[in-house]
Amino acid sequence: RQRQMCIRDSYYSENGLWLEEVQEGVKVGISAKGQDDLGEVMFVDLTPETTQVEKDATLIGVEAAKAVTELTSPVKGQVVAWNLELSENPELLNSTKKEDNWIVILDQVDKELLSSLAISE
Repeated sequence: RQRQMCIRDSYYSENGLWLEEVQEGVKVGISAKGQDDLGEVMFVDLTPETTQVEKDATLIGVEAAKAVTELTSPVKGQVVAWNLELSENPELLNSTKKEDNWIVILDQVDKELLSSLAISE
């Protein structure tokens, strides 16, 4: 019997983000709570030149139906990839599919800090 690698579902931050351990590191996206808080996203301001993200630092600027705000990172990490598609298609953040509504993938994330986040919304 082959053993499958079990990756924990998702972690959730208080500011409406989900975090999920993936092969490349930790993928960060907007949760259903975050979508509810913001309403329909119409514009995003990415900073793809950023290579290191600090805890509580701005990940992305968002202009949405209910708010204009900055979403901050609940963890510190090295940027592996940005979802550059968001610049042209900010409405992807309105999607319920994690393969669409992700923002960034981070590596070298403190696992202790990650595990301190909620495991349900």
